[in-house]
Amino acid sequence: MTDQTPVLHPRPRVTRADWVDLNGTWQFAYDDADAGVGERWQENPGKFDRQIVVPFAPESEMSGIGDTGFHPVLWYRRTFAAPATAGRVLLHFGAVDYRASVWVNGDLVATHEGGHTPFTADITASLKSGAEQVVVVRAEDRPGDVTQPRGKQDWQEKPHAIWYNRTSGIWQTVWLEPVPRTYIADFQLTPELTDGSVKVEAALNAAFSGFLHVRLAARGVVLAEQSVRLDGDRLETRLQIPAATNGVNRNDLYWTPDNPNLIDVTATLLGADAKSVDSVQSYFGLRSVGIANGRFLLNDRPVFVRSVLEQGYWPKSHLTAPSADALKHEVELIKSLGFNAVRIHQKIEDPRFLYWADHLGLMVWGEIANAYEYNAQAVDRLTREWLSAVKRDRSHPCIVTWVPINESWGVSDIAIRRDQQDFATSLYYLTKAIDQTRPVISNEGWEHTISDIWGFHDYTQFKAHLAERYGTREAIERTLTEMRPTRKRLLLRPEDRRGQPVMLTEFGGLSMHPKTGQAWFGYATAESDDEYLAMIKSLFDAIYESTDLAGYCYTQITDTLQETNGLLDENRNPKLPVEKLRDIIMRPSNAVPSESLDVARQKALRISFGQVV
Repeated sequence: MTDQTPVLHPRPRVTRADWVDLNGTWQFAYDDADAGVGERWQENPGKFDRQIVVPFAPESEMSGIGDTGFHPVLWYRRTFAAPATAGRVLLHFGAVDYRASVWVNGDLVATHEGGHTPFTADITASLKSGAEQVVVVRAEDRPGDVTQPRGKQDWQEKPHAIWYNRTSGIWQTVWLEPVPRTYIADFQLTPELTDGSVKVEAALNAAFSGFLHVRLAARGVVLAEQSVRLDGDRLETRLQIPAATNGVNRNDLYWTPDNPNLIDVTATLLGADAKSVDSVQSYFGLRSVGIANGRFLLNDRPVFVRSVLEQGYWPKSHLTAPSADALKHEVELIKSLGFNAVRIHQKIEDPRFLYWADHLGLMVWGEIANAYEYNAQAVDRLTREWLSAVKRDRSHPCIVTWVPINESWGVSDIAIRRDQQDFATSLYYLTKAIDQTRPVISNEGWEHTISDIWGFHDYTQFKAHLAERYGTREAIERTLTEMRPTRKRLLLRPEDRRGQPVMLTEFGGLSMHPKTGQAWFGYATAESDDEYLAMIKSLFDAIYESTDLAGYCYTQITDTLQETNGLLDENRNPKLPVEKLRDIIMRPSNAVPSESLDVARQKALRISFGQVV
């Protein structure tokens, strides 16, 4: 793309100036009989009988198709012009759900499994000189296969309860990138506050003898610069940042939600003659994350986590944001309500969302879409996709917590089965093996094996219940040792005591009372705006009056199909004045009286678990 193009790079944390967007209109075909491979559709343009707008899934309206029925095999085709380069050409896919095969000019150039993670093909050898190039993609997404990490994509044809329509096939950006013959294939940055440094990890596509030159700058001022000898295909080094150890100035460099300072990075691969071979632009945030004495720590200081659940689902485009700008707007909306964090729920989010969280200042809990069945195949699939996601995103400063499993999804017998406990624990340690810098939660919500944060889900609608369960350290200890509020054991290894913070990581779920015949799923409803506001305030009051809760995550930021319990509707319109919600979310407020709410509305309050049809 040119410098004048306002489109955000599809991989905004590590960029080169030149790239080619392949989104837009593609040829498309359903292959319900799964005959395409045998009939070699990759070589037969006549098999593609319709068009689709990429990167929108065919189930979505914005794709131009909008067919939510079961179509497990999808085919895509388009032509493109190869970018001019003396080097190599890479073909990138942001995400294809769930299994993909890719051909360029009839050559199979890539296969990939994992519906939320990226993959890349070097297509240089398959390009034809002076000719129009052809790319064909076969995507396979079996709706009934519950060993796939599918998150909240429904395995039934019609969405029910908390599940929504599927997002099959290509659903993130497809793009070309011309690169040199030898290039930086992976680039990671890990800050260390204790000595004011950053660890630099670079992996190349091939062995190389030369230097890696790294330059750090903030607001136009060079902070550090270093060249390191490189012999081979990877390098790990550390750069000291003198200003980061200066007691006067270092806080101006630290990343926090209130001051999301970022340090710009230029990494240049230099040959033995000191000439540039490749160069990438990146950034990082100088910050640390930790836990101690029941508190969540950012830069070694206690921070109260004010989080909201984000499913990243839009009515007309499903898991794909309707535009790149919509991802920025989502972050801005969350911050405007007073939240300092967001928990991405059952989805590995588009890296452009993380870019805006980095730049605008929003802490993120990274989560993966879970499977629903436990067996060896499900273990293999989730593990590979989760590790790929952690590797992709571990240099984003906004991510402060990792969540590989939610509410025992896919490990429903974890309380009594050692193999499922071992799986959850293994994900904890595998995540730590890649990233030691963030807390990891083995099983978010309940039935924790080993976790650095104890997150609990509790949808009671009564302030008194929350106070009884979480109001004091003694109350929390009773809750930890009793099988409530979910009738599930909260801790499967209660002896693991390392000062873990306790957070109410799902609560609320309030909505307006549904109309007759309206599809609805929720936890409690209100009859009026005033009642709705009073109910929300009573729950937040209970949290803020607790002496020992370290944070929360409210359910949820937006409506999602029939799950109409968002603070915003599905089109991102606030249901109540933002300033009133913000007063409640930011701190206790006397603007809305909540006295005796539990008593006065005990009979009238509609607490429901299910769906109104």
